[in-house]
Amino acid sequence: MPDSPPAPFRLAERLRAGTPVVSAWCALPEPVIAQLLAQEAFEAITLDMQHGLVEFADAARTIPLVAARGMPTLVRVPVGGFATASRLLDAGAAGIIAPMIGSVADARALVAHTKYPPVGSRSWGPSTALALTGLDTPGYFARANAETLAFAMIETRAALDAIDEILAVEGLDGVFMGPADLSVALSDGAGVAPASAAVDAALDHALARTRAAGKRIGIYAYDAARAVGFKAKGFDLVATASDAAFLLAGARGLLAILEG
Repeated sequence: MPDSPPAPFRLAERLRAGTPVVSAWCALPEPVIAQLLAQEAFEAITLDMQHGLVEFADAARTIPLVAARGMPTLVRVPVGGFATASRLLDAGAAGIIAPMIGSVADARALVAHTKYPPVGSRSWGPSTALALTGLDTPGYFARANAETLAFAMIETRAALDAIDEILAVEGLDGVFMGPADLSVALSDGAGVAPASAAVDAALDHALARTRAAGKRIGIYAYDAARAVGFKAKGFDLVATASDAAFLLAGARGLLAILEG
């Protein structure tokens, strides 16, 4: 492998190195926002197509802009958006985060659409990915399964109960924890409390089971303090805050200075 892998493969390399990857989270559909964040000291950019306003065309325009800064892009697809996952990898995404994976069958469907045979059944057609990696067809095909990543989101009781079986699915690179939805599930709908004791216990359990499986675990942190804690615990990938939160924080900081 070259000393400096192409941007779509850089996330896999960083995770193999064993140091936590911190990603900015982008929910707004303007590619320039992600491009600007890619100039900062994050290790990745994550685009949100589930709850954010990002559509496929926005993501396809964003990925090359982020890659131009030498940075990989992950994308959280909509629930059940497995076909979209394949298209995003063709567009040069470094990895896919699939929400609401609640069973082994769901995890296998994710792998089927994100890995080439014999592991999955991803269809061939990575035109933009070829351009971004600089590889020819044989070179990309040989490396894509190992270098582009598939993460199953664990955010329900069913998923937490089946985490060992989900992690055992061949071709699944890891799991990604959703503390907010997990808090709703664990409280039987009593409310949203992503920092509750029950959620923290579930996260510790998921971290231990992922380590036992020899795979990777990511998580969303709604603020920097929570992100620091997740890094200290040993989460491999920590996505934090959001582009909208960054914008509001900057505006509020400026106004506080002006008003002061």
